[in-house]
Amino acid sequence: MNRLGRSLAGAVLLWGSVCGVQAQQLKVGYVDVQKVINDSAPGKAAQVQLQEEFSRRQKNLQDLESSWNAATAQLEKDAPTLSELDRVRRGRDVADQGRALDRAKREFDGDLEYRKAQEYATLKERVERAIKAVAQERKIDLIFVEHVAFAKESTDLSALVIDAVNAQR
Repeated sequence: MNRLGRSLAGAVLLWGSVCGVQAQQLKVGYVDVQKVINDSAPGKAAQVQLQEEFSRRQKNLQDLESSWNAATAQLEKDAPTLSELDRVRRGRDVADQGRALDRAKREFDGDLEYRKAQEYATLKERVERAIKAVAQERKIDLIFVEHVAFAKESTDLSALVIDAVNAQR
């Protein structure tokens, strides 16, 4: 267990013992943030927006890959009948085309990951605001959002948080 986890566990135990002494009941819940992001209206809208934004580039990559595969197959087919000079030249062209394809794939993957991270950060802020609102509304003392090994279904606040995120403007 990392240092933060041990500190958090110690704080929970300390809080629990203090609350027990004061005869108060600690209200605890958990939220599956990834589920909230995936199932909320803003999360679904972000997924659609990313799909639309990157679909044309993905289609272009598929076309480049098909073209490279065709050029490779044609070179293999024609290689026995080509002169050494033509075989080397076409081999170089196919290799250049393959490197260009690899570069385009890396750029696409990098751009897609960057945009996903941007959207995730924006959505996570909304989810955090919704979690705080649900906690205040329900008078919940402690909400876990990660690393929950076990929790009763009654402590899952994900559906309430999804509703709160959907209600935000």
